[in-house]
Amino acid sequence: MRPVREDGVDPTGGGPDSSGGGEPVEHPIDGVLDLHTFHPRDVKSLVPEYLAECRRRGILEARIVHGKGTGTLRRVVHSVLETLPWVTDYRLAGDGGGWGATLVTLAPPEN
Repeated sequence: MRPVREDGVDPTGGGPDSSGGGEPVEHPIDGVLDLHTFHPRDVKSLVPEYLAECRRRGILEARIVHGKGTGTLRRVVHSVLETLPWVTDYRLAGDGGGWGATLVTLAPPEN
């Protein structure tokens, strides 16, 4: 099962899940993933899928917006990033995003 946003839309551009209904909506793969629109249970599979698609498209710098909150979502995102061998670096955003976003550097795909 592919992760979908709460409105049933696949973040990688596919169609809605079986419970969401409605027309498929393209979600841009532009290097910025805002997790506010997704269900927290989908983060563990969504983050690797999104970053893999960024890599395939040559986007090697990404920003994951997880919000500040209690820090739980940030910790989940960081634990997922630790498992991805093609993530070369990640850090909290130093600009206006501060603790609410993580900047990720990806290794180029092997051709």
